Amino acid sequence: VQLQASGGGLVQAGGSLRLSCAASGGIFSINHMGWFRQAPGKEREFVAAIRWSGGITYYADSLKGRFTISRDNAKNTVYLQMNNLKPEDTAVYYCGTSPRSAYSGYDTWGQGTQVTVSS
Repeated sequence: VQLQASGGGLVQAGGSLRLSCAASGGIFSINHMGWFRQAPGKEREFVAAIRWSGGITYYADSLKGRFTISRDNAKNTVYLQMNNLKPEDTAVYYCGTSPRSAYSGYDTWGQGTQVTVSS
């Protein structure tokens, strides 16, 4: 599976961004596709995930209500809609795929897209 992430950028606090992650090749092996983020000096953390078949969604508790993950199976693309962004959301966002769990076991990653939220 190859993943291509896009949609990051610079936004003011309170603004919105939508990230996209397009998958190609080996789609049959995907069980979950998710987003993680890594801020400078911090570990990569789980943001959200969606089950490829069925569309069940999973979120980090702290982000529920502001972030929404969705998918377009026809386009093999997963989206992360981020609303009411805060400076602490600044990070590199990575999409990944897991053949098993929504929260772990991710074995394929996209290149990352930078999200910067100014105060």
